[in-house]
Amino acid sequence: MPSAAYRELERRFARMSGIDNALGILHWDQETQMPEGATETRGDALATLQVLHHELLTDPRVGELLDGAEAAGGLDAWQQANLREMRRGYLHATAVPADLVEASAKATTACEVAWRAARRDNDFAGLKPRLALVLSLTRQVGEAKSAALGLDLYDALLDGFEPGGRAAEIDAVFAELAAFLPAFTAEVLERQASRPAPLPLAGPFPVEMQRRLGLDLMRAAGFDFERGRLDVSAHPFCGGADNDVRITTRYDETDFTKALMGVMHETGHALYEQGRPAAWMHQPVGSSRGMAMHESQSLALEMQACRSAEFLAYAAPLMRAAFADHADTGGPAWTADNLHRLYTRVERGLIRVDADEVTYPAHVILRYRLERAMLNGDLALDDLPGAWADAMADLVGVVPPDDRRGCLQDIHWPGGAWAYFPTYTLGAMIAAQLFDAACKAEPDLLPGLTRGDFAPFVGWLRRHVHSQGSARTTTELLTAATGRPLDAGVFKAHLRRRYLDA
Repeated sequence: MPSAAYRELERRFARMSGIDNALGILHWDQETQMPEGATETRGDALATLQVLHHELLTDPRVGELLDGAEAAGGLDAWQQANLREMRRGYLHATAVPADLVEASAKATTACEVAWRAARRDNDFAGLKPRLALVLSLTRQVGEAKSAALGLDLYDALLDGFEPGGRAAEIDAVFAELAAFLPAFTAEVLERQASRPAPLPLAGPFPVEMQRRLGLDLMRAAGFDFERGRLDVSAHPFCGGADNDVRITTRYDETDFTKALMGVMHETGHALYEQGRPAAWMHQPVGSSRGMAMHESQSLALEMQACRSAEFLAYAAPLMRAAFADHADTGGPAWTADNLHRLYTRVERGLIRVDADEVTYPAHVILRYRLERAMLNGDLALDDLPGAWADAMADLVGVVPPDDRRGCLQDIHWPGGAWAYFPTYTLGAMIAAQLFDAACKAEPDLLPGLTRGDFAPFVGWLRRHVHSQGSARTTTELLTAATGRPLDAGVFKAHLRRRYLDA
C-alpha cells in the first residue's frame, strides 16, 4: 500500500500539472492570437506561473517526501515509475535558482515575439541582442544543471528534453548517418533524374479549402475534436493542455501539400497526447516519454503512413474534390501516383520543415553541431549566419540567400529550446522502427490506409507507446514494442525501399 508520503507527492504533483496546463494554453495563445502589445504582460504572467511551479517543485518538503516514499516502498510498478519521474523532475528543478527561471521565462517570451518580426523582415541583427540574452541564460541553466546532475553542459540540457539522452550516443548515430546519406542522396537524385519529373499542381488553393481537407484527414486519423483543435501560427506546433490539445499549421495558397502534411505531422503529436494513460494524466509517469519518442509519433504518421502509396491512393480523390472549384483537378497531375511522387521527391532545399526525409537529417545535424558550438563558446553569435551558410553548403549542398531562409527559420533557439534539435532525427529513426514492427504485427495496416482506416496503426501505437506514458525509458519502450533498441539499419532500409527499390 502506498505510504502517506507517496500520496502527498501525488497530490502536490497534480497541482503542478494544473499550472503546466495553464502555461500550455498561454503559450498557445501567444503564438496564435496574442497582440504584440501584450508581450511584456504575457511575459510577466508566464514567468510568474513558471516561478510558482518551480517553487512548488523545489520546496524542501518535496525532497523529504521523496526520501520517505522511497524508503517506505509498498508501490506497484506504475507508482514506482511515477516516483522515479518525480525524483527526476525534482533534481532538474532544484538545480536552477528561481531568479534564473524567471529571467529565462521573460527573455524567451520577448525573444519569441521578436523572432516573428525578425524572420518576416530578414533581420538577424535586430534579433541578436535578445537572442544573445537567451543564449546567456540558457548557458547559466545548463551550467547549474551540469553541476547538480554530474553531466556536461549540453547533456544536462539534452536530458531535459530526452531523459537519458547523451551527446556521445547522438554523435555515434549521426556519424553513421553522415557516412551513409551523401552517397545515398546522390544515388536517389540520379535515379530521380532518369525518370520523368512529377507534374506540378496548379492552384490557387484557398486557405479555407485547405483547412477543411486537413480537418477531414485529422478525423480519419482519429483526432478527438472534443479534446483539441486546429489553428494557425508562424511555426507549426502541438501544445495546449491535458485533454485540450492545440495544434497549428501555416498555409500557402500556391501549394497546399506542405500545410497538409504539416497538419498530419502535428496530428501525430496530438494523438500521442490524447492517448496517454487517463489514470495517470496529472502525474509525471503519465507524461509522454521524451521528445525523441514524441517526434517519432509525428513522423510515424506523416512520413511513414501519410507519404505511403497506400494512403495517397485514399487521399487523392479527397484532394481533387477539395479544390475542384478552384483548380483543374481532372488532369494527370492529380493521380495518386503523381501525388506520391510529389510527396516523396528528394531535393536539396533550404527549409528544415519542408525537407524530405532523405535530406532532413542533414538539417538536424547542422543545428546540433552549431548549437553545441554556441553553448560551448566555440561559435560567437555574430558568426552564426556565416557558419550556418557554410554548414548548409557542406551538409545539404545549398546556400541560403538570406538569413530568413537560414538561421532565422526556426523558433527553437529564441524560445529557449537548446539541445532539442537532435530529437527530430532520433524520432525519424524510431518512427521507421515502429512502423516496420506495426506492419509486421498488423497485416491490415497498409491495406487499411488505402481506405483511410488508421485504426490498425493508431491502435498498435496506443497499445505499445501512447498508453505506456513514462513508465519505461525510451530504450525499454522501443525494445518492448519492436524487439530491439534503436537500430539505424532499420531507418536506412526504409529509405532504400522507398527511394531506390520502388
